Amino acid sequence: MAPQIIIDCGLQTTWIMCLFTGCLAQSPQQCKSPPQLTRDLSVTTQNEKLLAFAKYSYDAQRQRIRLTEWGVIGNKTFHLDVLLLYRQRVMYKINSKNHTCCKRPLNVDFHPLAIPKNATLLAQVVLGSSSGPGQGVLVNTWAGEQQMKEGKAQYMSTVTEFGCIPVSTLFHTSKTGWMVTSFFNNIVGLQDPQQLIPPPFCKDAQLEEEEGQDTSLYFKMYCAL
Repeated sequence: MAPQIIIDCGLQTTWIMCLFTGCLAQSPQQCKSPPQLTRDLSVTTQNEKLLAFAKYSYDAQRQRIRLTEWGVIGNKTFHLDVLLLYRQRVMYKINSKNHTCCKRPLNVDFHPLAIPKNATLLAQVVLGSSSGPGQGVLVNTWAGEQQMKEGKAQYMSTVTEFGCIPVSTLFHTSKTGWMVTSFFNNIVGLQDPQQLIPPPFCKDAQLEEEEGQDTSLYFKMYCAL
């Protein structure tokens, strides 16, 4: 009986190893992030003119984004708080300190956080250590081009293999150069759903036209993987 047990265990081990090898051999697929995310991020540019940190709430189900940002452009500091409501096609610029609100047209379509179907896989790596369970995170880096108003843009996006959680994005246009966005403190779900509702003092805000505005900038820098 002992030899039979040894043979059975050997076959079982071989089968498990083949299954494990087969799983590893599967190529990563383009993915879509969870429909609701709350996270922090940082943005820097190649020319070092922009350094920013932001809190970001994302709701793909109702097509809403809230971005609260602090940073430096050149030698000047700035603060930006915007609520993008894509279904209503309006953008609120909010000043919570003064209780004022500007309501402007939002002339871009909502794009869910996802790796584009035509993106090319550059690499799959482990961030951290692969020597033990829980010591690293398996991520995929994708690259491609995107057509913008001012021409083609290049991007490289890194997301987790499991869950498609954004890790970082590099975005390049001839106008802005390279922009690097790093994501951290990712939470699946909305930490504070009230952030995606206009404050009461925005109720009477009138829709304003702003000549030459480029609302696609928000998408390029923060809303794309």
